[in-house]
Amino acid sequence: MSIEVRHLHKRFGATVVCDDLSLDIPAGQLVALLGPSGSGKTTLLRIIAGLEVPDSGTVLFHGEDATGAEVRERGVGFVFQHYALFGHMTVFENVAFGLRVRPKAVRPDEAQIRAKVAELLALVQLDRLAERYPHQLSGGQRQRIALARALAVEPKVLLLDEPFGALDAKVRHDLRRWLDELHRELGVTSLLVTHDQEEALELANKIVVMHEGRVEQVGSPGDVYDNPTTPFVAGFVGSANVLHGSVVDGHIHLGSFRLPGASHLQDGASATAFVRPHDIRVAGGEGDVKAVIERLASLGWLTRVTLRLDDGDTLVAHVPNEELHGAVEGDRIGVDLRNPKAFLAPEHVAEEDEIPPGEAPVLREATGPVD
Repeated sequence: MSIEVRHLHKRFGATVVCDDLSLDIPAGQLVALLGPSGSGKTTLLRIIAGLEVPDSGTVLFHGEDATGAEVRERGVGFVFQHYALFGHMTVFENVAFGLRVRPKAVRPDEAQIRAKVAELLALVQLDRLAERYPHQLSGGQRQRIALARALAVEPKVLLLDEPFGALDAKVRHDLRRWLDELHRELGVTSLLVTHDQEEALELANKIVVMHEGRVEQVGSPGDVYDNPTTPFVAGFVGSANVLHGSVVDGHIHLGSFRLPGASHLQDGASATAFVRPHDIRVAGGEGDVKAVIERLASLGWLTRVTLRLDDGDTLVAHVPNEELHGAVEGDRIGVDLRNPKAFLAPEHVAEEDEIPPGEAPVLREATGPVD
């Protein structure tokens, strides 16, 4: 089941949460809506589900207009962050609920319901817990039961709203891997709302990056991470060092050194370069850029290296341990900065109208998403 969203508008009071949103979700794919709190991703999900009504615009399921359709007519399964299980029902009855409330004409008989629930509990690897109640389960088990309940009605579209947000890091990681395997097996068109970039990069076939009610970029995880098209995406998806300078001959000049990658920008313009921590390499006494090691912090096989440049700016690099070659805090070394992504600074964007208003957020030192 494919989903198309066309020119969607939605506001709550004076706050615009969906600003002329258009989006295509191919059948069978798992698409992640990624963005900070307030970016409009959950509202978009609820409009697709039929739980919110847009002010204008259309939602199409497999080419047919579903904008005014009731929730039960859309064939969607919904999984919430906080499970929304019925505490007075057993695991079995929670999963069976959607089948039991179907209209009588299409309701399965008791034998069919029991067979379907047993199949789903086996699928989520919790068949041994059928007679327990939600309060007797761990958070990860409850979320798997919530997913089984959503799948019981054989949805054409599966909608997941921060499904792992209430779980600890280890459980989230395990459930992400499990959900990936489940999606590959079932192939149900799925839309995942998250502000966790790692979750989106790991799970999704396609990522939709949202900011202030607009779509900033749509692409594969690799495209969004390696080829950001706006400063917001460059700073939000993955960690990045942010450096400010001016454009001269296709390079960004930053005090005592320059970076390539600005040939698409006009000479003399103020610009900002984003450099990933893993794209910074220490080079002993060589390298175009000189820096002093301020701090070394072990990340296992990597070391997080804090570097102070001659002009006072700070960089953070993630360096494989064997590439440090015994360097210690206080050493002066050379570093290479690779694969910078260059964008016009906000004042030039406003003057030259290179990017529509709202798509070039105020730049900050980028350390990944914050909620």
